[in-house]
Amino acid sequence: MPQRRIRLVIAYDGTDYCGWQIQPNGITIEEVLNGVLTKLTGEDIHVIGASRTDSGVHALGNVAVFDTASSIPPERMAYALNQRLPKDIVIVRSDEVPAGWHPRYRDVVIKTYEYHIYNAPVQNPLKRRTSTHISFPLNVEKMREGAKYLIGEHDFASFCNVRTSVKDTVRTVTELRIDSDGPEIIMRITGNGFLYNMVRIIAGTLIRVGRGFYEPEKVKEILEAKERTGAGVTAPPNGLVLVEIDYGE
Repeated sequence: MPQRRIRLVIAYDGTDYCGWQIQPNGITIEEVLNGVLTKLTGEDIHVIGASRTDSGVHALGNVAVFDTASSIPPERMAYALNQRLPKDIVIVRSDEVPAGWHPRYRDVVIKTYEYHIYNAPVQNPLKRRTSTHISFPLNVEKMREGAKYLIGEHDFASFCNVRTSVKDTVRTVTELRIDSDGPEIIMRITGNGFLYNMVRIIAGTLIRVGRGFYEPEKVKEILEAKERTGAGVTAPPNGLVLVEIDYGE
């Protein structure tokens, strides 16, 4: 069989993993996929991922590709992998893409994340792996007001981890919505790219707005300062979910 490039859409509970990318100090999503694919195909497989999610971060729609000469039909690859993967990693679908198709370097790459908060005096044990518990009351309306300042094209240097090596910190946020249903608060953000820890720093900043430590207008000041020290803390990873990557196809 000739080599083919297979695309996977992957969902996972990231709680028990040290993120996506292979590293020496713990098991990762990439490592598990490589191992299962290598056993399944008999080839030395190395997947290329679209988003290198951090330790503890979840996904419903991360994307990866790999090259194989396997005779397994591309659309059946998901089924074959799901029989072998641990239950906290699932292949949502699989298909064949052109040989040069790369999940990170495309003309259109729109990502959507959600940050989940459980806002109640005590944590719901059923939500502890997939949401961040905030015991103090949050003013969702003020959080929404603060979020409006972040929509559009801006320099998000204030909302980027200082350890990043990225020189261009301008990004475009097309949607930033905050929904609430009882104690559950979901911040949904869509954009053309996100800096390292950007979504979690935005979440941490809006949580401070919700608690009354910042007025909503403070978000605009933080954004314009282009200085990480002004923003809120980086919110915990367990509340973050990579929901979807849209390639405009």
